[in-house]
Amino acid sequence: MKLVHTPVMKQEVLRFLAPNPGSSLLIDCTLGEGGHTEAFLQAFPDLKVVGLDADEAILQIARSRLHGFGDRFQGIESWFDEFFSRYPLNERPDRILFDLGISSYHYERSGRGFSFLRDEPLDMRLGIKEGKTAMEIVNSLSEEELSTCFYRWGEERFARRIARAIVKARMHTNLRTSKELAEIIWEAVPASYRYGRIHPATRCFQALRIMVNRELERLEKALEGAFKVLKVGGRIGVVSFHSLEDRIVKHFFQRKCKTSTKDSNVPMVKTEHRGVALQITRKPVRPSEEEVRNNPPSRSAKLRVIEKIAEEG
Repeated sequence: MKLVHTPVMKQEVLRFLAPNPGSSLLIDCTLGEGGHTEAFLQAFPDLKVVGLDADEAILQIARSRLHGFGDRFQGIESWFDEFFSRYPLNERPDRILFDLGISSYHYERSGRGFSFLRDEPLDMRLGIKEGKTAMEIVNSLSEEELSTCFYRWGEERFARRIARAIVKARMHTNLRTSKELAEIIWEAVPASYRYGRIHPATRCFQALRIMVNRELERLEKALEGAFKVLKVGGRIGVVSFHSLEDRIVKHFFQRKCKTSTKDSNVPMVKTEHRGVALQITRKPVRPSEEEVRNNPPSRSAKLRVIEKIAEEG
């Protein structure tokens, strides 16, 4: 099967998450088609990788791609937050990678309605074994709930207008496909908004996908779980693609790196709580101009990396 997804900032990720000498373990929390994992296994012969993905279909694609690396690679079907909450491995990782972008596979081949450019059933589940579909959500939420969803998770300025149009449209018949939803959004927004830098349905589709898969909630839990199991001296790298993700990552990293003081039980004495991590990337790393030209979806990517320097008390 032809691979369609190009891993974002591959060289930068390899550089910042290069493993320590000797045998080590990387957990790729968002395996996808296996592009980043393949690059790591090729570059570092002593490295082992455990790759996670909630989507059984794309996991099989990655397993086929990485079969030649033998027992250096293990693919596990799991949401990353659930994996870290039960951490099933005997070995603690030295490196952990989150690439939060949705794979091109999901847009172009999954048939689940992720793309507003296609006419597919409105599903949007990354793991298809559980949870409500986008179709169920757009046909059941109230106008206010839809508006809140589009504004909170899509930062959509015309959230109310779009929600009102959806509720009006479904009075006649339920919305079933990505094309139907995209057309309603197109008609709901002002004409001047239809020909901007991005398609007017972009933010609403993002919001629905986030809601369907509980993406931000899962990310917050997974970051905490990942940091707990990470070895001291290990690194976590996160590639994010929109401000909601990046804000969560940025604040999490800041909390782990922050040194604070507070009053102790002894009068006039303060207790210092040192940070348990170091910021490796003071500012987020962005893709090069050449990469953006060759792979336009990379344009909004940001890479942040921290290194664990102590266990939490």
